[in-house]
Amino acid sequence: MISLTVTAVVFGVVFLAELPDKTALAGLVLGTRYRASYVFAGVAAAFALHVALAVAAGSVLTLLPQQIVQALTGVLFLGGAAVLLLKKGEDEEEVRKPENQSFWKVSGAGFMLILVAEFGDLTQIMTANLAARYDDPLSVGLGAVLALWAVAGIGIVGGKALMRKVPLRLITQIAALVMLALGVWSLWEAVTG
Repeated sequence: MISLTVTAVVFGVVFLAELPDKTALAGLVLGTRYRASYVFAGVAAAFALHVALAVAAGSVLTLLPQQIVQALTGVLFLGGAAVLLLKKGEDEEEVRKPENQSFWKVSGAGFMLILVAEFGDLTQIMTANLAARYDDPLSVGLGAVLALWAVAGIGIVGGKALMRKVPLRLITQIAALVMLALGVWSLWEAVTG
């Protein structure tokens, strides 16, 4: 059974953390050069693979005693908040142009770009943390993949317009505050549990 609450929390946290990430900018670059649906197909497949790996890793963490998991996730959330607050603006990465505009070339370029860029990324680590925290792999996986797909869609279709209206730094700060709150909450549960 899917928990809508867990799915919504995970969606919000992952969405806010991923929005200012370099992969959203890479999706924007690919989306301005190629057919959006082809780019999205490749990017979405890569994000789904990353979420499956993160949820599996987080599910393994649930085998540890609950207080250790809460303390570990708390520390990792606090670390993630620090990373978001301390990171400098990232430049757009140059994306190599596929030789043709076929579905397989364009979606393959999007898939490989995200597969490499997101491996071990903050949102993948956060997804593993959330899977460990909630012990609900289906809800966490659904929330994370929908958030990543939403960010990819925004980046591919309308990233420039959004970034003109909402400062990237503000989005990053909101994501860091949410992660800070989750980290403190997890540590509080570890100490009082």
